[in-house]
Amino acid sequence: MTLWSAKGAKRATGGVLPSSDHWVATGVSIDSRTLQRGELFAAITARRDGHDFIDSAKNAGAVAAMVSRIPDGLASDFPLLIVPDVLDGLRNLAAWRRKKYQGKVVAITGSVGKTSTKEMLKVICSRRGATHGSPESYNNHWGVPLTLANLPMETDYAVIEIGMNNPSEIAPLAELTQPHIGLITTIAPAHLGAFDSLEAIAKEKGSLFAGFRANAVAVLNSNSVGLSIMEQMAQEAGAEVRYFGTNGGDQYQLLETRFVANGTVMKIQWDGREHCVMLNVFGAHFAENALGALTVADALGLDPTFSALALREWRLPSGRGDCWDIQLHPERPPLRLIDDAFNANPSSVAAAIDAMSARLSVSPMSNSRAVLMLGDMLELGPDERKMHAEIANIPSLKVVDKVHCVGPLMRHLHERLRIEQRGKWCQSAEQLAAISGTIVAPGDLLLVKGSKGSRISIVADAIRKLEWTPKRI
Repeated sequence: MTLWSAKGAKRATGGVLPSSDHWVATGVSIDSRTLQRGELFAAITARRDGHDFIDSAKNAGAVAAMVSRIPDGLASDFPLLIVPDVLDGLRNLAAWRRKKYQGKVVAITGSVGKTSTKEMLKVICSRRGATHGSPESYNNHWGVPLTLANLPMETDYAVIEIGMNNPSEIAPLAELTQPHIGLITTIAPAHLGAFDSLEAIAKEKGSLFAGFRANAVAVLNSNSVGLSIMEQMAQEAGAEVRYFGTNGGDQYQLLETRFVANGTVMKIQWDGREHCVMLNVFGAHFAENALGALTVADALGLDPTFSALALREWRLPSGRGDCWDIQLHPERPPLRLIDDAFNANPSSVAAAIDAMSARLSVSPMSNSRAVLMLGDMLELGPDERKMHAEIANIPSLKVVDKVHCVGPLMRHLHERLRIEQRGKWCQSAEQLAAISGTIVAPGDLLLVKGSKGSRISIVADAIRKLEWTPKRI
């Protein structure tokens, strides 16, 4: 499938084709390591300068490269598209594609739950029509344009995740995306290093509605902090507002959440009728995310019953709570690893521990242990030490036998733990990974969680390597 021709990319970006104008690209990539044969390589500068990897992209099968300069030593016959700035060029590709696209676009943001909700909605939409969505967590200043630049015209639905780290980041991405429906999952303590309050975060998230087209729909969690701020911003954008949550006026209302042996059962109400929805994961926070996805699906005009059934097919992305059974001893029960090492803030840590407790409530362990390995939660602002220490107050933590901590911030939790719960504290994830085999045992239920920057995923990888054939379940 051709997404871009040389002449089409030139028109979209205003760039120059110094040599061949006959190439066609099946997509756009910014990473020479994952680039697929036939794609256009966009040499953006992020952590490293993409111009240094054009040869690697060419060897991987790139048909051309979008550049702002011609690197020394590059083969003269390799097609280039020269633009003043490559990231701006990527945005221009995205804007051109979005302008031509005739399907429905959904944009999702929020402090927590963005990726899980996006993946749930992708599953729902894909059962009713061709669906394109953000891969992994491509939700930043290059991830959103890249997702849109790869948007096939023939798809029916596009589901775009939008994130932020600092003020004024969401509005330009929303204006690029121009969503028909915008969902804000919830507001929670995350990125407080760049914002002075949760209300300020709500205002930044509410700028999602700046990109709304006419007759757009805003979907809001009625239980969220900053609800009135986001409501007002949606109304000022001329949007219809729909709600999900636990309140009686919500279009989709969560009546009850209970846990069974293989997951979570939601009792919900819509259109005055009660329904049960099954998720193959544990956690009340996943039920809330699912409710948001169902509300969006309804706004898209999709049948609610089919949408609810589709949710049973959703599975957790890697590193976001997926489970692995690891056989440490041939005659003893496997260690069960819950790998939630992709990201963390106080709300998501509490939700993960609650989900772990829920597992134990339906599958109690007689002679085994519940174990936590927690890495630092980053970007929490001036109260970060207090927020780490207060994890000790999470009620469901009482079911945990041992808590091992990684990083200078998690030391404040380590010092607050009960003596019998206090495990190892290590300065770095590498140090904990090196001793991980000595502090876990067959039959343990182990949760590994922390911010990506804490590198706690190294520990999860080390645990998996304790057996040569770990099994994802």
